[in-house]
Amino acid sequence: MNEITMRLQADHLIMEALKEDISSEDVTTNSVMKERKEGEVELICKQDGIVAGLQVFGRVFALLDSDTKIEFYCKDGDVVKNGQLMALLTGDIRALLSGERVALNYLQRMSGIATYTHTVAKLLTGTGMRLLDTRKTTPNMRIFEKYAVRVGGGCNHRYNLSDGVLLKDNHIGAAGGVRQAIEMAKGYAPFVRKIEVEVENLEMVKEAVEAGADIIMLDNMSVEDMRRAVELIGGRAETEISGNVTRENIEKYKGLGVNYISSGALTHSSPILDISLKNLHAV
Repeated sequence: MNEITMRLQADHLIMEALKEDISSEDVTTNSVMKERKEGEVELICKQDGIVAGLQVFGRVFALLDSDTKIEFYCKDGDVVKNGQLMALLTGDIRALLSGERVALNYLQRMSGIATYTHTVAKLLTGTGMRLLDTRKTTPNMRIFEKYAVRVGGGCNHRYNLSDGVLLKDNHIGAAGGVRQAIEMAKGYAPFVRKIEVEVENLEMVKEAVEAGADIIMLDNMSVEDMRRAVELIGGRAETEISGNVTRENIEKYKGLGVNYISSGALTHSSPILDISLKNLHAV
């Protein structure tokens, strides 16, 4: 996540998070620290994993006090270990205290997603299948969570509803069928957009192929039906597997020869990575 993206897409979200946590004042910090005093605090990893979100973490303190200085000893994508010193922060103790929870919330959440994604992506090594996330993200956290997926070795599916055409079951129902939905999408969407359609059985697969879908998502189908679906498609469209895919069950899909496999669990079910700010003291 570069500096321009941070300013345009992330700063206002970080500010909203800070405003949520400090609606009028940080009464606890103001009780014990009535004026500016320089201090430093250590960022310490308490669990093995993959780190993601260091820039976001740092941006929290920069928005509170632009004079805050952070010396990082790791970078996004690095493997971090329990007990490792990840960074040293120096600045106004009031900013360090008031920004602590918001900054850690971002870093722990994003590192947890990167860690979980990494473990799932490793299971697909050598298969040629690309691991994708979904739109099952925390409201107002999508830019951070999808970035964390990339850091962990996954790929992003469409970012939002403006990003691509994905005809799901209710779109198909509204249009009156698979063929009708694809024809409508082709007539409306710009020609540069690929058209993906979600199918649930082999009849829908046949209809999607005949109607000229670019990508066919095999949703919640049995492994045997998925295998038959791939044969029916015969390379005439790209293929994606979806539907309750997790680290525990992804192995069964490895031999199907599909292009993509998407997992909402990457963002909605990843546990946080335990990271703390410790040993705050005046300098």
